Amino acid sequence: MKPGSEAQATLTRIAESGIFEMHDISAHLDASGLYRLPFQREFPLSLRAFRYRAGLFTQGATWHEQLELFCVVDGAVDVRMGSQTVKLGPGDLLAVDNQKLHHVVDHPGLDARVIVVSFLPELVYSLGSSSHDYAFLLPFYAQLEERPNVLRSTDPAAQEAASALGRLVAEFFAPPETPYREAACKARLLGLLTVLLRRFQDADVMRWQFERRRQMAQRFVRLLEHLRRPEAGKLSLGEAARMCGMSTASFTRSFKQVAGMPYLAYVTHLRLGEAARLLRIGDRSIAEIADALGFADQSHFDRRFKRAFGTTPSQFQRRHRPEA
Repeated sequence: MKPGSEAQATLTRIAESGIFEMHDISAHLDASGLYRLPFQREFPLSLRAFRYRAGLFTQGATWHEQLELFCVVDGAVDVRMGSQTVKLGPGDLLAVDNQKLHHVVDHPGLDARVIVVSFLPELVYSLGSSSHDYAFLLPFYAQLEERPNVLRSTDPAAQEAASALGRLVAEFFAPPETPYREAACKARLLGLLTVLLRRFQDADVMRWQFERRRQMAQRFVRLLEHLRRPEAGKLSLGEAARMCGMSTASFTRSFKQVAGMPYLAYVTHLRLGEAARLLRIGDRSIAEIADALGFADQSHFDRRFKRAFGTTPSQFQRRHRPEA
């Protein structure tokens, strides 16, 4: 179903604004899929207007420290997030679970435009902030397992959200010398977050739960840094748990809560991310890459790669082969 007429008019104005660029975030990715944006220290907010076309965007699962809203302007997009696929259409808005590996699924005919709103949590809430400010982050941290926070275009709050997004886009893409641009952008962002907070307030997550999740994620920092190093040795489940100072059972449960998938599945995602990097370079055969990354055989590698990226390694390599 299409968004309401007012919401559709807002999306049409955004679509016709001339701000869109082909999706390419490769310069900000490392081998593990960690996506780092170069935020300004005093203004950690970014809006990117991306166009996704089949085979013509940066592929591979990513995760990041910044929080993210994924707003579809036109077209249809499938977002793989953790172990599930979220189908989005025009006017749909997804509060991305940033700690779960996620990516847009490539498929023939894909052609969509999306506004991606990214910001660091401290823009909204940090130590010393008002005790009420933490609530703005709940749409991101208060997501129920297997039920992501998606505001559909058919939702009663969709018009208000589209209007808030339109105002944020207008402020962010205003000339840099516009007086009080940064303050206005933050105000518009808080307006959009307020719409989402009220829509998802039945998530029943209190402040202590929000803090608990942040603290839990910190326990995995050393492990994640180890896993991101290409030269790092493999760690069994037990070894990973010991590195985090946890029992195997507690580690297994907690890691899935934070990462959105079991530890071994996460390690496989890292290996597939490295495989995608090596396929782009193009100086090794697919069989050599499969062997170097520890897959049982090329057939096993082909199946896992296609499940993650929506295309076979050979198709991916042809599409991304460096020009001679």
